[in-house]
Amino acid sequence: MEKSLKEHWETVYATKTPQEVSWTQEKPAISLDFIASFQLDKSASIIDIGGGDSLLVDHLLDLGYTNISVLDISAHAIERAKLRLGERALLVHWIVSDINEFQPENTYDLWHDRAAFHFLTASIDISRYASLVANQADNLVVGTFSTNGPLKCSGLEITQYDETSLSELFEAEGFKRIETKREDHQTPFGTSQNFVFASFRK
Repeated sequence: MEKSLKEHWETVYATKTPQEVSWTQEKPAISLDFIASFQLDKSASIIDIGGGDSLLVDHLLDLGYTNISVLDISAHAIERAKLRLGERALLVHWIVSDINEFQPENTYDLWHDRAAFHFLTASIDISRYASLVANQADNLVVGTFSTNGPLKCSGLEITQYDETSLSELFEAEGFKRIETKREDHQTPFGTSQNFVFASFRK
């Protein structure tokens, strides 16, 4: 029987170290720069979608942000992040959920996603996601595999975007694009993946 999406990611995080997965970044510089560009108060509510055991939360805590949520489909990923952060994990709101099933209890000043969105391949799921962001957040930073990037990640199909397609999707939901940027992400095992990032505000 085919594994569920949750089982897939639980297995990945249970069996692979950060140096064995392509998405690991010591410093997510573009995400941090885009987040800083909004000049939000340090108490602003920020959610990182598909945050897993990403180091973004560490950097946000270092910068003094006090209202951070991290969502991931994998409980293993969340536990790894908590172990790494130690006592600082208590400062973060952790959410284990499939983004397709996420029903936020709060609205957010900023929604960040460098990991989950491009795994949505069905048009209904992509549309639902864009509507969810529009209903729940005032500002958005999203990074996806570009049209020059991989066609798959972790064995799963992904959806590629460019500056235009990414902008049109979220502008249709009432966002205004601020900035886009490309990045050649160097994986821990020496390959390069092209990403496109975009920031938006209502």
